[in-house]
Amino acid sequence: MSVVRFIADLHLGHVNMATRRGFATVEEHDEHIIASWNSVVDKRDVTYILGDVTMEKKASYALLDRLNGVKHVVLGNHDRRQDVPHLLEHVGSVAGMVQYKGFILTHCPIHPMELEYHFPRNIHGHIHDSQVMLLDSGFEDPDPRYICVSCERVDYKPKSLYDLIK
Repeated sequence: MSVVRFIADLHLGHVNMATRRGFATVEEHDEHIIASWNSVVDKRDVTYILGDVTMEKKASYALLDRLNGVKHVVLGNHDRRQDVPHLLEHVGSVAGMVQYKGFILTHCPIHPMELEYHFPRNIHGHIHDSQVMLLDSGFEDPDPRYICVSCERVDYKPKSLYDLIK
């Protein structure tokens, strides 16, 4: 049986992100992502990559072929529209946002009003490492309607819906 998983902000081939994340080289960064991904994803699993596959470069798309499972991309702010045909050579689909089992899958967190009227929860990326969650409830805890799956926040491993909401 296949499992559906979620991750964002791979930034494959991005030297500055590799350094920011504490890797000595971009190759070490990319290999860590591939090994972490493949440690949890089976060949029949489906993974949604919620944006920023690379940093505005299609050269690293070939690395996607080394990731297990079926991959679907929700475009991020660093995924260029002109590169979509090339990206589709390595993934099953590309979209701007996706509805999945009552969740809205996006790269950037959506406006809170959308969660009040249209979607109960938002799985997204874009918010890296220790950046403050801008969309909070005004209390100590962040708004539980937002689930950020940027690589750093999910230990570089795509997470299942069960893992995210437990």
